[in-house]
Amino acid sequence: MNNLPDLTIDLPTDREITLTRSFDAPREVVYAAHTQAEHLKHWWGRGNPLDVEIDFREGGHYRYVEHADDGNDYAFRGEFREIVVPERIVQTFEFEGMPGHVAVETLVFTEQDGRTTVTGTTRFDTTEERDGLVDSGMAQGAAESYAALDRHLATLR
Repeated sequence: MNNLPDLTIDLPTDREITLTRSFDAPREVVYAAHTQAEHLKHWWGRGNPLDVEIDFREGGHYRYVEHADDGNDYAFRGEFREIVVPERIVQTFEFEGMPGHVAVETLVFTEQDGRTTVTGTTRFDTTEERDGLVDSGMAQGAAESYAALDRHLATLR
């Protein structure tokens, strides 16, 4: 699969996609940026204005609404299934524009020499759902969001 600068994208099975990206920040900080509204609003929606509702606990829910440059709002929601602070998050992920297509994301945070690698594997119900997300421009959006996270993390140093 094609990769973007700083972002590795793999298709390990016919129903999964894996995104891997490293950040110049300790694991606890990168983990907090993925789990706390005050951080998420700065980067998750590619840096666009973002409404964040989050109840970060197993069984808790989240909902993010990105207010994009094209004038549209894009909403995403899910439930937290497993939380191992600061190592792992398993959550569902659903784009409200395509209700009923719920994927399961597993985020793994590893640190080496002060750098943290986030590996996110998303599992879909079908190959068609996975390929639909791949074809939607998701890789570019993820790269833009992670670039915004890099900028946000730099403000926390």
